[in-house]
Amino acid sequence: MDHPAPAAPERLRVVTLNLWGENGPHARRLELVAEELAGLDADVVALQEVREVPGRLPNQAATLASQFGFHAAFSPSTSWGGGVEGLAFVSRFPIEQTDSERLPHATETEGRIVFSVRLATPRGPLWVHTAHLSYRLHEGREREDQVMAIDARVSARAGESELPRLVMGDFNTTCENDEIRWLRGATTLGGRRVYYQDAWAAVHGETGGVTWAAANPFRARMGWLPQDRRIDYIFVSPARRDGRGTVLDARVCFAQPDAAGVYPSDHCGVLADVQIVANPPEGASR
Repeated sequence: MDHPAPAAPERLRVVTLNLWGENGPHARRLELVAEELAGLDADVVALQEVREVPGRLPNQAATLASQFGFHAAFSPSTSWGGGVEGLAFVSRFPIEQTDSERLPHATETEGRIVFSVRLATPRGPLWVHTAHLSYRLHEGREREDQVMAIDARVSARAGESELPRLVMGDFNTTCENDEIRWLRGATTLGGRRVYYQDAWAAVHGETGGVTWAAANPFRARMGWLPQDRRIDYIFVSPARRDGRGTVLDARVCFAQPDAAGVYPSDHCGVLADVQIVANPPEGASR
């Protein structure tokens, strides 16, 4: 089916969500994800724990994309149970190029990658990146190595587009830990400093934004992990003087159950609106 080219937007709406694979009532959960996505009007959706089992479970990202006439790209990170699990993007815009890189401390049973895609937007090429980091509480040093590898991948593409660079995903740690503080420019790792905007914090400050919530019963399967934490993020390259890259809004999504108490995932998602056009010069007519 042919779809009309999207209008050139002034802002980009991006969403990240850990899909939780085929755990729990996964068919119903995917329906709930699709229902909420229909109302979010997102341009780009980054997905983690995307499952595909040949002959039994079609790729979950492709299933979502097909419902909206969007484009999908998937990169497997771990093989198990007769299928694969990995990272994906669902995009309103055509996908021109994909790139996947294994992260430090990945294993055969616990694959960790950064997945990057270049999108053909009406405002020019856009690189977006997603990752799913090590989850154990004592693995902060592993996550430090992983965020440094992610930044290296993002930086390698920095000269290919004038649009903001976005990194989204399940980072499995809170903002007071060094791996997140480094991304936010608050500490040094490996003798280096970087800076990304934490979209939630840019709009709301340091409170709220919980994505691993005690209210969600699916979280109880990993109940030894601390609850009510903000561990899913959208990071944006620094805002420019002309307004490009400004985070206009951020909110938690996929946080409500259906009438039967089924949540879309064991995580909540995060949505951010990011300005991608320059402000008019001072004194210019609007």
